[in-house]
Amino acid sequence: MTDPVKPLALVTGVGPGTGAATVRRLSQGGYQVAMIARNADRLAELADAIPGTSAHPCDVTDRDVLARVLEEVGHPQLVVHNAVGGAFGTFQNIKADTLSRNFEINTMALFHLAQLTAPAMIEAGKGAIIVTGNGASQRGKAAFAGFAPTKAAQRILAESLARDLGPKGVHVAYLVIDAAIDVPWQRELQPDRPDDLFISPESIADEIFHLAHQPKDAWSFLAEVRPYHEVW
Repeated sequence: MTDPVKPLALVTGVGPGTGAATVRRLSQGGYQVAMIARNADRLAELADAIPGTSAHPCDVTDRDVLARVLEEVGHPQLVVHNAVGGAFGTFQNIKADTLSRNFEINTMALFHLAQLTAPAMIEAGKGAIIVTGNGASQRGKAAFAGFAPTKAAQRILAESLARDLGPKGVHVAYLVIDAAIDVPWQRELQPDRPDDLFISPESIADEIFHLAHQPKDAWSFLAEVRPYHEVW
Protein backbone atom coordinates (compact mmCIF):
# COMPACT_ATOMS: atom_id res chain seq x y z
CA MET A 1 0.00 0.00 0.00
CA THR A 2 1.35 3.40 -0.92
CA ASP A 3 1.78 6.33 1.45
CA PRO A 4 -0.45 9.20 0.24
CA VAL A 5 1.94 11.75 1.73
CA LYS A 6 5.28 10.62 0.34
CA PRO A 7 6.02 10.86 -3.40
CA LEU A 8 6.42 7.55 -5.20
CA ALA A 9 9.56 6.47 -7.06
CA LEU A 10 9.98 3.39 -9.23
CA VAL A 11 13.45 1.89 -9.66
CA THR A 12 14.23 -0.95 -12.07
CA GLY A 13 17.25 -3.22 -11.92
CA VAL A 14 17.54 -3.16 -8.13
CA GLY A 15 20.62 -5.26 -7.49
CA PRO A 16 23.27 -5.04 -4.75
CA GLY A 17 25.10 -2.11 -6.37
CA THR A 18 23.66 1.00 -8.02
CA GLY A 19 20.06 -0.13 -7.73
CA ALA A 20 20.13 -0.73 -3.98
CA ALA A 21 22.13 2.45 -3.37
CA THR A 22 19.60 4.46 -5.37
CA VAL A 23 16.70 2.98 -3.42
CA ARG A 24 18.41 3.87 -0.13
CA ARG A 25 19.10 7.43 -1.30
CA LEU A 26 15.51 7.94 -2.42
CA SER A 27 14.17 6.51 0.81
CA GLN A 28 16.41 8.87 2.77
CA GLY A 29 15.16 11.70 0.55
CA GLY A 30 11.54 11.15 1.54
CA TYR A 31 10.27 8.81 -1.17
CA GLN A 32 8.39 5.59 -0.97
CA VAL A 33 10.09 3.33 -3.48
CA ALA A 34 8.73 0.49 -5.60
CA MET A 35 11.61 -1.81 -6.49
CA ILE A 36 11.74 -3.94 -9.62
CA ALA A 37 14.16 -6.78 -10.37
CA ARG A 38 13.98 -10.44 -11.28
CA ASN A 39 15.53 -11.68 -8.01
CA ALA A 40 12.57 -11.94 -5.62
CA ASP A 41 14.64 -13.01 -2.60
CA ARG A 42 17.02 -10.07 -2.87
CA LEU A 43 14.15 -7.64 -3.29
CA ALA A 44 12.43 -9.06 -0.21
CA GLU A 45 15.62 -8.58 1.83
CA LEU A 46 15.93 -4.97 0.70
CA ALA A 47 12.26 -4.29 1.42
CA ASP A 48 12.83 -5.53 4.98
CA ALA A 49 15.99 -3.44 5.38
CA ILE A 50 14.99 -0.11 3.76
CA PRO A 51 11.99 1.82 5.13
CA GLY A 52 9.19 2.76 2.78
CA THR A 53 10.02 0.28 0.04
CA SER A 54 8.05 -2.46 -1.69
CA ALA A 55 9.30 -5.44 -3.72
CA HIS A 56 7.91 -6.25 -7.16
CA PRO A 57 9.70 -9.17 -8.87
CA CYS A 58 9.43 -8.50 -12.57
CA ASP A 59 11.18 -8.94 -15.90
CA VAL A 60 11.28 -5.43 -17.37
CA THR A 61 10.98 -6.82 -20.88
CA ASP A 62 7.41 -7.95 -20.13
CA ARG A 63 5.20 -4.91 -20.71
CA ASP A 64 2.09 -6.60 -19.34
CA VAL A 65 3.79 -7.41 -16.03
CA LEU A 66 5.16 -3.86 -15.82
CA ALA A 67 1.64 -2.55 -16.31
CA ARG A 68 0.34 -4.77 -13.50
CA VAL A 69 3.07 -3.52 -11.16
CA LEU A 70 2.09 0.07 -11.88
CA GLU A 71 -1.55 -0.76 -11.24
CA GLU A 72 -0.46 -2.04 -7.82
CA VAL A 73 1.78 0.84 -6.81
CA GLY A 74 0.15 3.85 -8.46
CA HIS A 75 1.68 6.72 -10.42
CA PRO A 76 5.37 7.36 -9.73
CA GLN A 77 6.66 10.93 -9.76
CA LEU A 78 10.14 9.58 -10.41
CA VAL A 79 11.23 6.63 -12.56
CA VAL A 80 14.84 5.42 -12.53
CA HIS A 81 15.56 2.91 -15.29
CA ASN A 82 18.64 1.11 -14.00
CA ALA A 83 17.99 -2.40 -15.34
CA VAL A 84 20.76 -3.37 -17.73
CA GLY A 85 21.51 -6.18 -20.14
CA GLY A 86 25.17 -6.49 -21.01
CA ALA A 87 27.61 -8.77 -22.79
CA PHE A 88 31.26 -8.75 -23.74
CA GLY A 89 32.35 -9.93 -27.17
CA THR A 90 32.93 -8.93 -30.77
CA PHE A 91 30.29 -9.20 -33.46
CA GLN A 92 31.75 -12.59 -34.46
CA ASN A 93 31.22 -14.26 -31.10
CA ILE A 94 28.10 -12.55 -29.77
CA LYS A 95 24.90 -14.42 -30.50
CA ALA A 96 22.10 -12.51 -32.18
CA ASP A 97 19.64 -13.37 -29.42
CA THR A 98 22.03 -11.85 -26.84
CA LEU A 99 22.01 -8.53 -28.69
CA SER A 100 18.24 -8.74 -29.03
CA ARG A 101 17.75 -9.51 -25.33
CA ASN A 102 19.97 -6.59 -24.31
CA PHE A 103 17.98 -4.29 -26.60
CA GLU A 104 14.76 -5.42 -24.91
CA ILE A 105 16.15 -4.65 -21.44
CA ASN A 106 18.03 -1.45 -22.16
CA THR A 107 15.90 0.24 -24.78
CA MET A 108 12.47 -1.34 -25.12
CA ALA A 109 11.92 -1.45 -21.35
CA LEU A 110 12.55 2.30 -21.26
CA PHE A 111 10.05 2.73 -24.08
CA HIS A 112 7.43 0.73 -22.15
CA LEU A 113 8.12 2.55 -18.88
CA ALA A 114 7.73 5.92 -20.55
CA GLN A 115 4.45 4.94 -22.18
CA LEU A 116 3.11 3.62 -18.89
CA THR A 117 4.26 6.40 -16.54
CA ALA A 118 4.65 9.63 -18.51
CA PRO A 119 0.93 10.34 -19.10
CA ALA A 120 0.26 10.81 -15.37
CA MET A 121 3.38 13.00 -15.09
CA ILE A 122 2.19 15.12 -18.00
CA GLU A 123 -1.22 15.51 -16.39
CA ALA A 124 0.44 16.55 -13.11
CA GLY A 125 2.84 18.88 -14.92
CA LYS A 126 5.82 17.41 -13.12
CA GLY A 127 7.92 14.26 -12.80
CA ALA A 128 11.26 12.83 -13.79
CA ILE A 129 12.63 9.87 -15.71
CA ILE A 130 16.32 9.19 -15.08
CA VAL A 131 18.21 6.59 -17.11
CA THR A 132 21.54 5.11 -16.04
CA GLY A 133 23.83 4.72 -19.03
CA ASN A 134 27.56 4.37 -19.58
CA GLY A 135 30.36 5.14 -21.98
CA ALA A 136 29.21 2.36 -24.30
CA SER A 137 26.31 4.60 -25.29
CA GLN A 138 28.80 7.00 -26.91
CA ARG A 139 31.39 4.72 -28.50
CA GLY A 140 31.31 1.29 -30.11
CA LYS A 141 34.40 -0.54 -28.95
CA ALA A 142 35.11 -3.88 -30.62
CA ALA A 143 34.38 -6.05 -27.58
CA PHE A 144 31.08 -4.31 -26.85
CA ALA A 145 29.21 -5.32 -30.03
CA GLY A 146 26.47 -7.02 -28.01
CA PHE A 147 26.01 -4.06 -25.68
CA ALA A 148 27.02 -0.67 -27.08
CA PRO A 149 24.38 -0.62 -29.87
CA THR A 150 21.63 -1.12 -27.30
CA LYS A 151 22.93 1.59 -24.97
CA ALA A 152 23.37 4.04 -27.85
CA ALA A 153 19.76 3.38 -28.85
CA GLN A 154 18.73 3.86 -25.23
CA ARG A 155 20.47 7.24 -25.07
CA ILE A 156 18.82 8.42 -28.29
CA LEU A 157 15.41 7.24 -27.09
CA ALA A 158 15.95 9.11 -23.81
CA GLU A 159 16.81 12.26 -25.79
CA SER A 160 13.62 11.91 -27.81
CA LEU A 161 11.68 11.57 -24.57
CA ALA A 162 13.42 14.62 -23.10
CA ARG A 163 12.60 16.79 -26.12
CA ASP A 164 8.97 15.64 -26.04
CA LEU A 165 8.33 15.67 -22.30
CA GLY A 166 10.47 18.62 -21.20
CA PRO A 167 8.08 21.31 -22.47
CA LYS A 168 5.29 19.42 -20.68
CA GLY A 169 7.03 19.73 -17.32
CA VAL A 170 8.60 16.28 -17.16
CA HIS A 171 12.38 16.06 -16.79
CA VAL A 172 14.27 13.28 -18.58
CA ALA A 173 18.00 12.85 -17.99
CA TYR A 174 20.61 10.33 -19.12
CA LEU A 175 23.49 9.66 -16.74
CA VAL A 176 26.65 8.33 -18.39
CA ILE A 177 28.59 6.30 -15.82
CA ASP A 178 32.07 6.20 -17.33
CA ALA A 179 33.71 3.98 -14.74
CA ALA A 180 33.92 0.55 -13.20
CA ILE A 181 31.33 0.42 -10.44
CA ASP A 182 32.68 -0.70 -7.08
CA VAL A 183 30.82 -3.98 -6.67
CA PRO A 184 32.35 -7.42 -5.90
CA TRP A 185 32.11 -8.84 -9.41
CA GLN A 186 33.91 -5.83 -10.88
CA ARG A 187 36.65 -6.16 -8.28
CA GLU A 188 37.07 -9.82 -9.20
CA LEU A 189 37.08 -9.01 -12.91
CA GLN A 190 39.71 -6.28 -12.48
CA PRO A 191 41.76 -7.20 -9.39
CA ASP A 192 44.68 -4.94 -10.35
CA ARG A 193 42.58 -1.85 -11.00
CA PRO A 194 43.49 0.95 -8.54
CA ASP A 195 40.88 1.96 -5.98
CA ASP A 196 40.65 5.48 -7.39
CA LEU A 197 39.45 4.13 -10.74
CA PHE A 198 36.25 2.72 -9.26
CA ILE A 199 33.07 4.70 -8.66
CA SER A 200 30.92 3.91 -5.62
CA PRO A 201 27.23 3.06 -6.05
CA GLU A 202 26.48 5.71 -3.43
CA SER A 203 28.11 8.44 -5.54
CA ILE A 204 26.01 7.38 -8.52
CA ALA A 205 22.87 7.41 -6.37
CA ASP A 206 23.64 10.93 -5.18
CA GLU A 207 23.93 12.13 -8.78
CA ILE A 208 20.65 10.43 -9.72
CA PHE A 209 18.97 12.21 -6.83
CA HIS A 210 20.52 15.51 -7.91
CA LEU A 211 19.36 15.14 -11.51
CA ALA A 212 15.85 14.25 -10.39
CA HIS A 213 15.61 17.43 -8.32
CA GLN A 214 17.14 20.07 -10.56
CA PRO A 215 15.11 23.29 -10.75
CA LYS A 216 13.12 23.75 -13.94
CA ASP A 217 15.30 26.66 -15.05
CA ALA A 218 18.45 24.48 -15.02
CA TRP A 219 17.69 21.00 -16.29
CA SER A 220 20.44 18.71 -17.59
CA PHE A 221 19.82 16.01 -20.14
CA LEU A 222 23.21 14.39 -20.63
CA ALA A 223 25.27 14.11 -17.45
CA GLU A 224 28.54 12.24 -16.91
CA VAL A 225 30.31 10.90 -13.84
CA ARG A 226 33.76 9.33 -13.71
CA PRO A 227 36.65 8.98 -11.23
CA TYR A 228 39.18 11.79 -11.41
CA HIS A 229 41.90 9.41 -12.67
CA GLU A 230 39.74 7.89 -15.43
CA VAL A 231 41.13 8.35 -18.94
CA TRP A 232 38.48 9.67 -21.33
